[in-house]
Amino acid sequence: MTVQTTHDAAEDPRNDNLTYWLNGRLVRDDEAVVSIYDAGFMLGDGIWEGLRLYDGRWAFLDDHLDRLFEAAKAIDLEIGLTRERIVAALEETRAANGMETDAHARLMVTRGRKARPFQHPSLSRSGPTIAIIMEHSVPAIGAPIRLATVPHIRGLPMSQDPKLNSHSKLNCILACIAAEKAGADEALMLDVHGFVNTTNACNFFIVRRGEVWTSTGDYCMNGITRRKVIELCRAEGIPVFERNFSLVDTYGADEAFLTGTFGAQTPVGSIDGRVIGSGEMGPVTQLIRDLYVSLIQRETR
Repeated sequence: MTVQTTHDAAEDPRNDNLTYWLNGRLVRDDEAVVSIYDAGFMLGDGIWEGLRLYDGRWAFLDDHLDRLFEAAKAIDLEIGLTRERIVAALEETRAANGMETDAHARLMVTRGRKARPFQHPSLSRSGPTIAIIMEHSVPAIGAPIRLATVPHIRGLPMSQDPKLNSHSKLNCILACIAAEKAGADEALMLDVHGFVNTTNACNFFIVRRGEVWTSTGDYCMNGITRRKVIELCRAEGIPVFERNFSLVDTYGADEAFLTGTFGAQTPVGSIDGRVIGSGEMGPVTQLIRDLYVSLIQRETR
């Protein structure tokens, strides 16, 4: 059985010859290296943002920068660059790669090189490591995504707040592996109370009798696309609720879809072997996708 992901992209030969941004310099692939003592490599100590380029502009750039700087403050990491300098770095990388649209950037900030290979943050004494990976990418997701519920949960904020876009992704990776072992594409993760929460890579929505439901947001990534979908539904009079709901509610849904910066809205065809609705993209999901495309066009005009 072929497994796909919500980040599948069409092959693009231009990605064989990319330029990256690393600590203030544009570098080629063989130069884009960080120390094995880097806190991100050693401990997953860092934060990141994923951004999409449409028609020469980064969608929801201010929202992404807000989240980046809030996360840095939360983990007491000094980025050392202004918002303006980060935007300039994105633009430098975009220009170096000749990118105008259908590009994806991953902006990463770690606590930097450590003096010794141990945990304490005071051992990172050289300043942060900041890197930008930028690729030509057009989503190429085939059939609707298949999900499998897994035992791995998104935990409480006092352990590792799931709202943080951190480099520490092992819990989500283990969830993804469990889903793949179950014959699915990605994992559906519950919260600490057993309510449906999110997937290992995206935020999760269902549609029931014309209403759009998503989790309370207490135990999931603070998704920017998630928020935009909720705002669009409210603006267009589509009933939308952030609420607790169970797997029973989910199995009986008319539609289900995922949201994320890369894939925007991705339809879900089945969950735990149960076909959701028709198994294809439903009319409400299609409407939301159309509204989102219009929002992107306004945002990048």
